[in-house]
Amino acid sequence: MATAERQAPARRSGANTALHELALAAVVVAAIAGATALLLLAGGYPVGRGLAALWSGSFGSWYAFTSATLVRAVPLMLTGAAVAIAFRAGVLNIGAEGQLLVGAAAAVALALVSREDPGLLALAPPLVAAAAGGAVWAGVAAFLRTRYGVLEVISTIMLNFVATYVVSYLVRGPLQEPTRVYPQSATIADAFQLPRISGAGRLHVGLLLALALAGVAGWVLRRTAVGFRIVATGENPSAAASAGGIDVRKTTMHAFLVSGALAGLAGGVEVLGVTFALYENISPGYGYTAIAVALLARLDPWRGVATALLFGALEAGAGAMQRDAGVPSTLVSVIEAALILAVVAAQAARARRLSGDSAVAIRPVNA
Repeated sequence: MATAERQAPARRSGANTALHELALAAVVVAAIAGATALLLLAGGYPVGRGLAALWSGSFGSWYAFTSATLVRAVPLMLTGAAVAIAFRAGVLNIGAEGQLLVGAAAAVALALVSREDPGLLALAPPLVAAAAGGAVWAGVAAFLRTRYGVLEVISTIMLNFVATYVVSYLVRGPLQEPTRVYPQSATIADAFQLPRISGAGRLHVGLLLALALAGVAGWVLRRTAVGFRIVATGENPSAAASAGGIDVRKTTMHAFLVSGALAGLAGGVEVLGVTFALYENISPGYGYTAIAVALLARLDPWRGVATALLFGALEAGAGAMQRDAGVPSTLVSVIEAALILAVVAAQAARARRLSGDSAVAIRPVNA
Protein backbone atom coordinates (compact mmCIF):
# COMPACT_ATOMS: atom_id res chain seq x y z
CA MET A 1 0.00 0.00 0.00
CA ALA A 2 2.75 2.42 0.95
CA THR A 3 4.63 1.64 -2.26
CA ALA A 4 1.54 2.30 -4.35
CA GLU A 5 0.98 5.60 -2.56
CA ARG A 6 4.56 6.64 -3.28
CA GLN A 7 4.25 5.67 -6.96
CA ALA A 8 0.98 7.56 -7.49
CA PRO A 9 2.56 11.06 -7.39
CA ALA A 10 5.27 9.91 -9.81
CA ARG A 11 2.63 8.65 -12.25
CA ARG A 12 0.68 11.89 -11.97
CA SER A 13 3.87 13.88 -12.54
CA GLY A 14 4.66 11.83 -15.63
CA ALA A 15 1.13 12.34 -16.98
CA ASN A 16 1.34 16.08 -16.35
CA THR A 17 4.70 16.22 -18.13
CA ALA A 18 3.29 14.37 -21.14
CA LEU A 19 0.28 16.73 -21.30
CA HIS A 20 2.62 19.71 -21.03
CA GLU A 21 4.74 18.39 -23.91
CA LEU A 22 1.65 17.82 -26.08
CA ALA A 23 0.36 21.30 -25.29
CA LEU A 24 3.73 22.82 -26.15
CA ALA A 25 3.84 20.90 -29.44
CA ALA A 26 0.34 22.13 -30.31
CA VAL A 27 1.33 25.72 -29.55
CA VAL A 28 4.45 25.43 -31.72
CA VAL A 29 2.51 23.98 -34.66
CA ALA A 30 -0.19 26.64 -34.33
CA ALA A 31 2.43 29.38 -34.14
CA ILE A 32 4.12 28.09 -37.30
CA ALA A 33 0.82 27.97 -39.16
CA GLY A 34 -0.08 31.47 -38.00
CA ALA A 35 3.33 32.91 -38.85
CA THR A 36 3.21 31.29 -42.28
CA ALA A 37 -0.22 32.73 -42.97
CA LEU A 38 0.87 36.22 -41.89
CA LEU A 39 4.01 36.12 -44.05
CA LEU A 40 2.02 34.89 -47.05
CA LEU A 41 -0.49 37.67 -46.54
CA ALA A 42 2.22 40.30 -46.13
CA GLY A 43 3.97 39.13 -49.30
CA GLY A 44 0.78 39.17 -51.35
CA TYR A 45 0.73 35.42 -51.88
CA PRO A 46 -2.42 33.27 -51.76
CA VAL A 47 -2.70 32.13 -48.15
CA GLY A 48 -4.95 29.17 -48.82
CA ARG A 49 -2.87 27.80 -51.68
CA GLY A 50 0.37 28.36 -49.79
CA LEU A 51 -0.75 26.54 -46.64
CA ALA A 52 -2.28 23.76 -48.72
CA ALA A 53 0.98 23.31 -50.61
CA LEU A 54 2.94 23.31 -47.33
CA TRP A 55 0.71 20.54 -46.00
CA SER A 56 0.60 18.48 -49.20
CA GLY A 57 4.37 18.62 -49.61
CA SER A 58 5.05 17.39 -46.10
CA PHE A 59 2.13 15.32 -44.78
CA GLY A 60 -0.37 15.34 -47.64
CA SER A 61 0.32 11.78 -48.75
CA TRP A 62 2.22 8.71 -47.64
CA TYR A 63 4.81 9.31 -50.34
CA ALA A 64 5.28 12.95 -49.30
CA PHE A 65 5.64 11.97 -45.66
CA THR A 66 8.14 9.16 -46.24
CA SER A 67 10.07 10.33 -49.29
CA ALA A 68 10.23 14.03 -48.44
CA THR A 69 9.65 14.73 -44.75
CA LEU A 70 11.26 11.65 -43.20
CA VAL A 71 14.16 11.59 -45.68
CA ARG A 72 15.01 15.16 -44.63
CA ALA A 73 14.41 14.40 -40.96
CA VAL A 74 17.01 11.59 -40.81
CA PRO A 75 20.15 13.80 -41.00
CA LEU A 76 18.45 16.33 -38.72
CA MET A 77 17.92 13.66 -36.06
CA LEU A 78 21.61 12.80 -36.09
CA THR A 79 22.95 16.34 -36.28
CA GLY A 80 20.38 17.49 -33.73
CA ALA A 81 21.59 14.83 -31.29
CA ALA A 82 25.17 15.89 -32.05
CA VAL A 83 24.46 19.52 -31.18
CA ALA A 84 22.44 18.55 -28.10
CA ILE A 85 25.27 16.46 -26.63
CA ALA A 86 27.84 19.18 -27.24
CA PHE A 87 25.68 21.95 -25.84
CA ARG A 88 24.79 19.90 -22.75
CA ALA A 89 28.52 19.60 -22.07
CA GLY A 90 28.97 23.35 -22.42
CA VAL A 91 30.61 22.98 -25.83
CA LEU A 92 29.14 25.38 -28.40
CA ASN A 93 29.73 23.20 -31.43
CA ILE A 94 28.49 25.28 -34.37
CA GLY A 95 30.44 23.06 -36.77
CA ALA A 96 27.98 20.23 -37.39
CA GLU A 97 27.69 21.37 -41.01
CA GLY A 98 31.42 21.00 -41.65
CA GLN A 99 31.57 17.71 -39.76
CA LEU A 100 28.68 16.42 -41.87
CA LEU A 101 30.49 17.38 -45.08
CA VAL A 102 33.73 15.72 -44.02
CA GLY A 103 31.82 12.59 -42.98
CA ALA A 104 30.10 12.47 -46.35
CA ALA A 105 33.42 12.84 -48.17
CA ALA A 106 35.04 10.11 -46.08
CA ALA A 107 32.15 7.71 -46.69
CA VAL A 108 32.19 8.25 -50.46
CA ALA A 109 35.99 8.03 -50.69
CA LEU A 110 36.03 4.68 -48.89
CA ALA A 111 33.04 3.35 -50.84
CA LEU A 112 34.73 4.17 -54.17
CA VAL A 113 37.92 2.30 -53.35
CA SER A 114 36.55 -0.60 -51.31
CA ARG A 115 35.76 -4.09 -52.47
CA GLU A 116 32.06 -4.84 -52.74
CA ASP A 117 31.31 -7.25 -49.90
CA PRO A 118 27.95 -9.01 -49.95
CA GLY A 119 25.05 -7.90 -47.77
CA LEU A 120 25.11 -5.32 -45.00
CA LEU A 121 28.82 -5.95 -44.31
CA ALA A 122 29.68 -3.54 -47.11
CA LEU A 123 27.92 -0.68 -45.33
CA ALA A 124 29.89 -0.80 -42.09
CA PRO A 125 33.26 0.58 -43.32
CA PRO A 126 31.82 3.71 -45.04
CA LEU A 127 29.60 4.50 -42.06
CA VAL A 128 32.51 4.07 -39.65
CA ALA A 129 34.65 6.27 -41.92
CA ALA A 130 31.95 8.94 -41.90
CA ALA A 131 31.78 8.95 -38.09
CA ALA A 132 35.57 8.99 -37.84
CA GLY A 133 35.83 11.86 -40.30
CA GLY A 134 33.34 13.93 -38.34
CA ALA A 135 35.11 13.16 -35.07
CA VAL A 136 38.49 14.13 -36.50
CA TRP A 137 37.08 17.41 -37.83
CA ALA A 138 35.56 18.17 -34.44
CA GLY A 139 38.82 17.11 -32.83
CA VAL A 140 40.62 19.99 -34.53
CA ALA A 141 38.38 22.50 -32.76
CA ALA A 142 38.57 20.50 -29.52
CA PHE A 143 42.36 20.58 -29.62
CA LEU A 144 42.39 24.32 -30.29
CA ARG A 145 40.08 24.85 -27.32
CA THR A 146 41.92 22.70 -24.81
CA ARG A 147 45.47 23.55 -25.92
CA TYR A 148 45.23 27.22 -26.86
CA GLY A 149 41.90 28.37 -25.44
CA VAL A 150 40.43 29.16 -28.85
CA LEU A 151 36.67 29.66 -28.61
CA GLU A 152 34.96 26.73 -30.31
CA VAL A 153 32.25 29.04 -31.67
CA ILE A 154 34.85 30.74 -33.85
CA SER A 155 36.91 27.67 -34.76
CA THR A 156 33.93 25.49 -35.70
CA ILE A 157 32.39 28.21 -37.87
CA MET A 158 35.71 28.68 -39.67
CA LEU A 159 36.07 24.92 -40.10
CA ASN A 160 32.65 24.83 -41.77
CA PHE A 161 34.03 27.00 -44.57
CA VAL A 162 37.19 24.92 -44.78
CA ALA A 163 35.11 21.75 -45.11
CA THR A 164 33.04 23.33 -47.88
CA TYR A 165 36.18 24.12 -49.87
CA VAL A 166 37.64 20.68 -49.18
CA VAL A 167 34.56 19.07 -50.71
CA SER A 168 34.77 21.49 -53.65
CA TYR A 169 38.38 20.46 -54.21
CA LEU A 170 37.63 16.75 -53.94
CA VAL A 171 34.80 16.77 -56.50
CA ARG A 172 37.01 18.67 -58.93
CA GLY A 173 40.13 16.66 -58.22
CA PRO A 174 40.79 13.26 -56.63
CA LEU A 175 37.15 12.15 -56.39
CA GLN A 176 35.78 13.66 -59.61
CA GLU A 177 33.77 11.33 -61.82
CA PRO A 178 35.71 9.62 -64.66
CA THR A 179 34.57 11.88 -67.52
CA ARG A 180 35.86 14.98 -65.66
CA VAL A 181 32.83 16.94 -66.85
CA TYR A 182 30.72 17.33 -63.73
CA PRO A 183 31.93 18.55 -60.32
CA GLN A 184 30.88 15.44 -58.45
CA SER A 185 32.16 11.99 -57.62
CA ALA A 186 31.22 8.81 -59.38
CA THR A 187 28.10 7.03 -58.16
CA ILE A 188 28.86 4.52 -55.43
CA ALA A 189 28.18 0.85 -56.09
CA ASP A 190 24.83 -0.66 -55.18
CA ALA A 191 26.44 -2.70 -52.42
CA PHE A 192 27.26 0.51 -50.52
CA GLN A 193 23.81 2.06 -50.84
CA LEU A 194 21.53 1.90 -47.82
CA PRO A 195 18.54 -0.38 -48.47
CA ARG A 196 15.15 1.21 -48.92
CA ILE A 197 12.36 0.52 -46.47
CA SER A 198 9.69 -1.50 -48.24
CA GLY A 199 6.59 0.49 -49.12
CA ALA A 200 8.12 3.81 -48.02
CA GLY A 201 9.32 5.30 -51.31
CA ARG A 202 12.81 6.84 -51.04
CA LEU A 203 13.04 6.30 -47.29
CA HIS A 204 16.05 4.18 -46.32
CA VAL A 205 17.16 2.24 -43.25
CA GLY A 206 19.18 5.22 -42.11
CA LEU A 207 15.97 6.22 -40.32
CA LEU A 208 16.28 3.19 -38.06
CA LEU A 209 19.92 4.01 -37.36
CA ALA A 210 19.06 7.63 -36.54
CA LEU A 211 16.23 6.62 -34.21
CA ALA A 212 18.45 4.08 -32.45
CA LEU A 213 21.31 6.53 -31.93
CA ALA A 214 18.98 9.31 -30.76
CA GLY A 215 17.47 6.84 -28.30
CA VAL A 216 20.88 5.78 -27.02
CA ALA A 217 22.05 9.40 -26.72
CA GLY A 218 18.98 10.36 -24.70
CA TRP A 219 19.33 7.31 -22.46
CA VAL A 220 23.01 8.02 -21.81
CA LEU A 221 22.28 11.63 -20.82
CA ARG A 222 19.45 10.56 -18.53
CA ARG A 223 20.52 7.28 -16.97
CA THR A 224 24.28 6.87 -16.94
CA ALA A 225 27.28 8.22 -15.07
CA VAL A 226 28.71 9.43 -18.37
CA GLY A 227 25.58 11.48 -18.95
CA PHE A 228 25.75 12.90 -15.45
CA ARG A 229 29.33 14.02 -16.01
CA ILE A 230 28.37 15.65 -19.31
CA VAL A 231 25.41 17.53 -17.83
CA ALA A 232 27.29 18.53 -14.67
CA THR A 233 30.20 19.84 -16.73
CA GLY A 234 27.87 21.87 -18.90
CA GLU A 235 25.92 23.31 -15.97
CA ASN A 236 28.88 24.34 -13.82
CA PRO A 237 32.42 23.23 -14.75
CA SER A 238 33.97 24.57 -11.55
CA ALA A 239 31.51 22.76 -9.29
CA ALA A 240 31.79 19.58 -11.38
CA ALA A 241 35.56 19.59 -10.94
CA SER A 242 35.75 20.58 -7.28
CA ALA A 243 32.69 18.90 -5.76
CA GLY A 244 32.11 16.10 -8.23
CA GLY A 245 35.70 15.18 -8.98
CA ILE A 246 34.95 15.25 -12.70
CA ASP A 247 37.72 15.67 -15.24
CA VAL A 248 36.13 18.59 -17.04
CA ARG A 249 38.72 18.79 -19.81
CA LYS A 250 38.38 15.09 -20.63
CA THR A 251 34.60 15.22 -20.51
CA THR A 252 34.32 18.19 -22.86
CA MET A 253 36.82 16.60 -25.24
CA HIS A 254 34.85 13.34 -25.37
CA ALA A 255 31.55 15.18 -25.83
CA PHE A 256 33.09 17.20 -28.66
CA LEU A 257 34.33 14.06 -30.42
CA VAL A 258 31.04 12.19 -30.02
CA SER A 259 29.18 15.22 -31.32
CA GLY A 260 31.43 15.33 -34.38
CA ALA A 261 31.04 11.60 -34.94
CA LEU A 262 27.24 11.85 -34.99
CA ALA A 263 27.34 14.80 -37.38
CA GLY A 264 29.80 12.98 -39.63
CA LEU A 265 27.58 9.90 -39.57
CA ALA A 266 24.70 12.08 -40.76
CA GLY A 267 26.78 12.96 -43.81
CA GLY A 268 27.57 9.32 -44.43
CA VAL A 269 23.91 8.35 -44.18
CA GLU A 270 22.98 11.12 -46.60
CA VAL A 271 25.40 10.04 -49.34
CA LEU A 272 24.82 6.32 -48.86
CA GLY A 273 21.05 6.60 -48.63
CA VAL A 274 20.00 9.60 -50.73
CA THR A 275 22.52 11.15 -53.13
CA PHE A 276 24.81 8.11 -53.78
CA ALA A 277 27.55 10.53 -54.82
CA LEU A 278 29.48 13.48 -53.41
CA TYR A 279 28.96 16.91 -54.90
CA GLU A 280 28.96 20.55 -53.90
CA ASN A 281 26.05 21.79 -51.81
CA ILE A 282 25.21 18.25 -50.82
CA SER A 283 23.77 19.62 -47.60
CA PRO A 284 21.05 22.28 -47.70
CA GLY A 285 22.28 23.43 -44.30
CA TYR A 286 21.42 20.44 -42.12
CA GLY A 287 24.23 21.28 -39.72
CA TYR A 288 22.89 24.78 -39.13
CA THR A 289 19.27 23.69 -38.89
CA ALA A 290 20.42 21.14 -36.31
CA ILE A 291 21.04 23.99 -33.88
CA ALA A 292 17.37 24.93 -34.14
CA VAL A 293 16.37 21.29 -33.80
CA ALA A 294 18.40 20.90 -30.61
CA LEU A 295 17.30 24.21 -29.07
CA LEU A 296 13.61 23.59 -29.73
CA ALA A 297 14.03 20.12 -28.19
CA ARG A 298 15.67 21.72 -25.11
CA LEU A 299 18.87 19.79 -25.84
CA ASP A 300 17.13 16.43 -25.45
CA PRO A 301 17.90 13.86 -28.20
CA TRP A 302 14.55 12.14 -27.58
CA ARG A 303 12.57 15.31 -28.14
CA GLY A 304 14.96 16.03 -30.99
CA VAL A 305 13.31 13.26 -33.02
CA ALA A 306 10.04 15.21 -32.98
CA THR A 307 11.66 18.56 -33.73
CA ALA A 308 13.70 17.01 -36.55
CA LEU A 309 10.42 15.74 -37.99
CA LEU A 310 8.98 19.25 -37.71
CA PHE A 311 11.90 20.89 -39.50
CA GLY A 312 11.98 18.09 -42.07
CA ALA A 313 8.33 18.81 -42.79
CA LEU A 314 9.03 22.53 -43.15
CA GLU A 315 11.88 21.85 -45.58
CA ALA A 316 9.74 19.43 -47.59
CA GLY A 317 6.77 21.77 -47.60
CA ALA A 318 8.92 24.71 -48.70
CA GLY A 319 9.68 23.02 -51.99
CA ALA A 320 6.01 22.28 -52.57
CA MET A 321 5.04 25.88 -51.78
CA GLN A 322 7.49 27.18 -54.36
CA ARG A 323 6.44 24.60 -56.94
CA ASP A 324 2.66 24.65 -56.50
CA ALA A 325 1.89 28.14 -55.15
CA GLY A 326 4.78 30.26 -56.42
CA VAL A 327 5.89 31.10 -52.87
CA PRO A 328 9.68 31.50 -52.39
CA SER A 329 11.07 28.67 -50.32
CA THR A 330 13.11 31.21 -48.35
CA LEU A 331 9.89 32.12 -46.53
CA VAL A 332 10.28 28.90 -44.55
CA SER A 333 13.79 29.98 -43.56
CA VAL A 334 12.28 33.15 -42.11
CA ILE A 335 9.83 31.04 -40.11
CA GLU A 336 12.62 28.80 -38.84
CA ALA A 337 14.69 31.81 -37.79
CA ALA A 338 11.71 33.36 -35.99
CA LEU A 339 11.09 30.04 -34.25
CA ILE A 340 14.68 29.91 -33.03
CA LEU A 341 14.49 33.46 -31.68
CA ALA A 342 11.21 32.66 -29.91
CA VAL A 343 12.71 29.56 -28.29
CA VAL A 344 15.83 31.43 -27.15
CA ALA A 345 13.71 34.27 -25.75
CA ALA A 346 11.45 31.82 -23.91
CA GLN A 347 14.44 30.01 -22.41
CA ALA A 348 16.01 33.30 -21.32
CA ALA A 349 12.74 34.41 -19.70
CA ARG A 350 12.40 31.06 -17.93
CA ALA A 351 15.98 31.22 -16.65
CA ARG A 352 15.41 34.78 -15.40
CA ARG A 353 12.23 33.73 -13.62
CA LEU A 354 13.91 30.76 -11.98
CA SER A 355 16.80 32.98 -10.92
CA GLY A 356 14.36 35.44 -9.38
CA ASP A 357 12.52 32.67 -7.55
CA SER A 358 15.81 31.37 -6.15
CA ALA A 359 16.80 34.83 -4.94
CA VAL A 360 13.48 35.20 -3.15
CA ALA A 361 13.80 31.75 -1.61
CA ILE A 362 17.22 32.45 -0.06
CA ARG A 363 16.49 36.03 1.04
CA PRO A 364 16.82 36.41 4.84
CA VAL A 365 13.59 36.77 6.78
CA ASN A 366 14.58 40.17 8.20
CA ALA A 367 15.63 41.52 4.79
